[in-house]
Amino acid sequence: MKTASLPSLRVDPELRAAAESVLKEGESLSSLIEDSLRRQIDYRKTQAEFIARGLAGLADAERSGVFYTTDDIQELMRKKLEKAKARKAARQK
Repeated sequence: MKTASLPSLRVDPELRAAAESVLKEGESLSSLIEDSLRRQIDYRKTQAEFIARGLAGLADAERSGVFYTTDDIQELMRKKLEKAKARKAARQK
């Protein structure tokens, strides 16, 4: 597969120096930038998916008329945690 180039990046000398100061053994500035770009892409995709799930949940709640309060959700999570702890305790006996 052929590789492609990204546009060159102009930064303040202080930013370049800061980036170079945190390079790991054998790591290049280019690999740091590539890794950072990949992580930012993953983060933004995850964030967009999270927002999409939230909006879909809101639409479902509006359509069904069923809404849950924060207290409802926290109580549900507390019960799940208690059950999980009880199962773990039972397995350790």
